[in-house]
Amino acid sequence: MTVFPRVLRVLPLLLISPLLILLAAAALAAADLVWLVRARRRLPSETVPAKQAASVVIPNWNGRDLLEKYLPSIVAALEANPENEILVVDNASEDGSAACLRESFPSVRVLEVPRNLGFGGACNAGVRAAANDIVVLLNNDMRVEPDFLRPLLEGFADEKVFSVSCQIFFTNPEKAREETGLTQGWWQSGALRVRHRIDEGVKTLYPCFYGGGGSMAVDRRKFLELGGFDRLLEPFYLEDTDLGYMAWKRGWKVMYEPRSVVYHEHRGTIGRRYSAREIELVLEKNFILWSWKNIHEWPRLASHFFYCYAGALVSVVFGKSPERATLEGLWRACRQLPQAVRSRWNARDVAAVNDTEAFRRPLGGYFRDRFAMVPAEPDRLRVLFVSPYPIVPPVHGGGVFMYQTVQELVRHCEVHLVVLLHYPHELEAHDCLRGLCASAEFLVKKTVTGNGAGSILPHAVREFANSDLEWLIHRQIHMQEIDVVQLEYTPMGQYAGDYRRVVNVLFEHDIYFQSIGRGWKQAFGAGGKLKAAVEYLRALRYETSILERMDRIQTCSAANRDYLLSFAPDLDGRIQDGLRAGIDTFRYHFRPDGREPATMLFLGNFRHLPNRTALDWFIENVFPRVRKQRPDCRLVVVGSELPPRHAFSSVENIELAGYVDDIRGPLERYSVFVCPILSGSGVRVKLLEAFAAGIPVVSTRLGAEGLASIDGKRLPHSHHQSQRDPADDSGCVSAPSDKGTRGGYTGAPPEVTCWL
Repeated sequence: MTVFPRVLRVLPLLLISPLLILLAAAALAAADLVWLVRARRRLPSETVPAKQAASVVIPNWNGRDLLEKYLPSIVAALEANPENEILVVDNASEDGSAACLRESFPSVRVLEVPRNLGFGGACNAGVRAAANDIVVLLNNDMRVEPDFLRPLLEGFADEKVFSVSCQIFFTNPEKAREETGLTQGWWQSGALRVRHRIDEGVKTLYPCFYGGGGSMAVDRRKFLELGGFDRLLEPFYLEDTDLGYMAWKRGWKVMYEPRSVVYHEHRGTIGRRYSAREIELVLEKNFILWSWKNIHEWPRLASHFFYCYAGALVSVVFGKSPERATLEGLWRACRQLPQAVRSRWNARDVAAVNDTEAFRRPLGGYFRDRFAMVPAEPDRLRVLFVSPYPIVPPVHGGGVFMYQTVQELVRHCEVHLVVLLHYPHELEAHDCLRGLCASAEFLVKKTVTGNGAGSILPHAVREFANSDLEWLIHRQIHMQEIDVVQLEYTPMGQYAGDYRRVVNVLFEHDIYFQSIGRGWKQAFGAGGKLKAAVEYLRALRYETSILERMDRIQTCSAANRDYLLSFAPDLDGRIQDGLRAGIDTFRYHFRPDGREPATMLFLGNFRHLPNRTALDWFIENVFPRVRKQRPDCRLVVVGSELPPRHAFSSVENIELAGYVDDIRGPLERYSVFVCPILSGSGVRVKLLEAFAAGIPVVSTRLGAEGLASIDGKRLPHSHHQSQRDPADDSGCVSAPSDKGTRGGYTGAPPEVTCWL
């Protein structure tokens, strides 16, 4: 449908939609004000339900064929314990369902209701009539595994458990799994977002956002305390999501048990009575009503009204999308506004925590932090080490530092790895880490789409924003009982949780906003400089704010520490400097002579922009001047992700070697190591490796940051932090080294001529 017919069709709603939004917002605000001045009722105490048996409640409407097909598996699964019961709530069926049950399944209780109460109403009636403390709610199109009940009952381990959900498969194995039972929910763009996850790594009881209404066990007392499934959301959908969220806000737990397996013929009943269009309209209405009932933090609710109205207008112009509201959905929700106000009042009455906390607790990391017994001083720390880059082979400076850190850390802690890879083929090289660490998980990074021009987040943060990575981090914190989350590089700071007992540590390999600021001079043209300036401001805002969430911040050098403190003095006491600024020199062969004459070596990973900028500048501005004095000189460029030859202005006397398996060969072979770095931040690991191999080094002062800063100055016998030279940053540092000792380097060689 084109835009004009779409506008004509919804023109009346389009005209009154601003009033609908204002009316809804005013009604909810008035209800909240009245609720705040009224004394809150006291919440009842919590108890552990009896777990020796369960009542299975199955709502049914004209599903005789489904009951005949699937009920036998449920009867067989429960018959070993006479205290178990099966209760079918028949919603005024017209196909003889009740008579068939009495004749073919005499052990099954039948509760006939005079009218169709819908899914939620039938479940509520069944739970009230159930004889046991634990009630299992199943759709009439569910087949169960023989041992599905035992894990559900075991899941009610303490008085905080509200429900335990089954793992769901479809009866048709060819069909994509749209539901699994492992649910996730979050708040985004003013609306609730939900999904089911497929995660084979979850093998035991695990928190989830809500239990599926037709595939979960509930504590009967808690279910009735919350009011059961809310009629606000009739005839179907989101009743279970609503109930799960209310349980989290009540301070309870909603769990998923993958060992309890059921099979679902999806929409076996709903699809018979309702068209796809009718189902879509119910969903549009219920997502709005869910927010009006459950979101009690007004900043969230204000964003909901904004996005709801804006999304509805966008839908008029561009058509419907599952992620946007519609005018029809808004109108249908407003028709139920009085009922929504009553439901909101009841939801506030039973809430013990706020919305922010309720969205956090279903995530594995927060669940462990809030509910698990975390020892104050564990005998052996469990550390989750999170890297945004491949570690093996260590083809870049950060990789060297991280690989060395992991090797040393496993001697002192129980280390669990989460590593982002660039490509699937990198997985094979990382297999060695599985044997080194207690566990290792790898995820291939997603490609970032869009230029993010309107975003307040820096590019590097958006590049590593990955919902699957966030899920994996939380899963590992929970399942591996993590005490410390070690995050590598500034962009990983976005995965630091607001934990109370789990510790966040961030290693600043470089200071991101400092690196961006230094690269401003190399930006091309006015447009490039403007883009760099905007990125700098975004990076400054992000980095200084994200560091506030860290319990410890680690830097290589005191210079990096002091620079951070100059922008965020409140971090004093939380920053540790002088870490990792060394390498294991036993891995390198110190070779002071016998090198190929008139050769220069440039080493770097060219995915890192400062390396590409440095090489371009060196080829254009320095290399020609060297060749005037030594026409026979040669530049060898080594590193992964090397650009093609045509990307360089000149390749005469330049050998583009690219990636090599072992950089120690080039370090031992060539005459001089050049490090013409003009931007970036932190300590250059390549210089440490060059020192250990005995190759003379010529560097810009910025390239030698954290190691030396005065032209021609030789490094002392043991590494120390040099004072910054007040001279212009265009100066250079020469720093070859002598034989090293483990974990550091030494040096007392003759002075090397400075070229830069």
